[in-house]
Amino acid sequence: MLLKKFKKEALKLAKGLELIDFSFGLPYSYVLVEGEKSKALGVAMTLPEEIQRYENSIEEPSLEEFIKKADSLNAVERTLALAAINAVSQYYIDLSNAKWIDAVELLSDDIEKIAVIGNMPPIVKALRERNFKLYIFERNPRLWDRETLSDSLEYCLLPEVDAVIASATCIVNGTIDMIAERAKKAKIVLLTGPTGQVLPEFFKGTRITHVASMKVVDIEKAIEKLKLGCFKGFSKESRKYVIEI
Repeated sequence: MLLKKFKKEALKLAKGLELIDFSFGLPYSYVLVEGEKSKALGVAMTLPEEIQRYENSIEEPSLEEFIKKADSLNAVERTLALAAINAVSQYYIDLSNAKWIDAVELLSDDIEKIAVIGNMPPIVKALRERNFKLYIFERNPRLWDRETLSDSLEYCLLPEVDAVIASATCIVNGTIDMIAERAKKAKIVLLTGPTGQVLPEFFKGTRITHVASMKVVDIEKAIEKLKLGCFKGFSKESRKYVIEI
């Protein structure tokens, strides 16, 4: 399970970083850390459909305690854990080799079938304009449309595709391992979205080929908008990047 690997690696890097602020909320949960050189903000999308009755098992919140819950069966604990892992990752991330492009620009014309995991309208629209054959999977029924397939079909259809663009929320709901394993034919397996702020080196040895996420550059303004529940409210305070694994 990749989350166990993330936990192990992030705990090593968390030493020397201090937990400054955190929040579990909609649409994103966040964790803010500070070290000698700077502050860093990590976020993770909150998935309401995954949340059940929650009893807090963390008596004294700390960066290490959050990270240790990365492989918890409790979705709230997992969400805060990934936000903490992302905060650590963003503190150390090296963007010198990043491409400042949209994820869909990576796809060459020789690719035919693409799986889009998570109904992401802007990405779907851009792909349709290039006439790719799309399989669009979504777990949340509220986000279904006439072109959307249930995520239960991912297992049988992923081996057929040439590329995968997956919402990085697949890390939170624990399906990332299955996606990477089943997409054996795919030339590109890309994770996209703010939830994918994980250090690229954490994906070494997996079938994940690219991570497309965002670096928060105006932390105070971003946190203000996150607290106000703005779905895309902190995008202006961030810079999108794509990194090849």
